[in-house]
Amino acid sequence: MSLKRNVTQYAKKKNVPVYLLEEETGIARGSISRWDDINPGIDKVKAVADKLGVTVDELLAENGTE
Repeated sequence: MSLKRNVTQYAKKKNVPVYLLEEETGIARGSISRWDDINPGIDKVKAVADKLGVTVDELLAENGTE
């Protein structure tokens, strides 16, 4: 699973730049790019999911947006 990949794919589909997603959800700039190396808090993942209009499960899915 690649949380970072899934977030960036959903963001691209929604035409939302990742930096703007981070800004609008209160996440430090550049953090999402490290989400495969660190474990973000569920509150951050939930905030991103809500902003993208998807579920946390969709962001965590093995198959991503495919």
